[in-house]
Amino acid sequence: MEWTGARYADQPTVEVRTRIDAPPRRVWDLVSDIRRMPELSTELRSAEWLDGATAPVVGARFVGRSGHPSLGEWETTSYVVECAPCRVFAWAVGDPEHPSALWRFGLREADGGTELTQWMRMGPGRSGLSLAIDRMPDKEQKIVFVRLREFERSMTGTVEAIRKLAENAEGADA
Repeated sequence: MEWTGARYADQPTVEVRTRIDAPPRRVWDLVSDIRRMPELSTELRSAEWLDGATAPVVGARFVGRSGHPSLGEWETTSYVVECAPCRVFAWAVGDPEHPSALWRFGLREADGGTELTQWMRMGPGRSGLSLAIDRMPDKEQKIVFVRLREFERSMTGTVEAIRKLAENAEGADA
């Protein structure tokens, strides 16, 4: 696990990784299924493709509905900005040219299994966190730090849930 940045304008990032005893195709099937993601995430409540899309492809859009005890509930539209099956699935939240966040799953074949990374970057566009910073600018670094730690915990849980599903499915397929 690693994260960088201290202020929102620095576009701080978080990355977590795990090794999965399953082939990249099986892991890809999980990370690219946005409708399944809510069961693997602590904040995402639902996700649905828009405009007739049924799978990730660059330019496809989806709506996500999220919730957090301190931040309330919100809805965002995301745009797929990178998609290479069994390798990378990335999306920009909000305006793809100036997103409030950029998220990415990376997959790499490793030792007969898959190394999975989940990465995110805050900003540069405004987000709900920007509103908290506007209200308490003197606490910006603490606000960003706390949110990065929350993302790190949540993302660690997400990649662990993906690992368990992929490995359990492998056992069932054998």
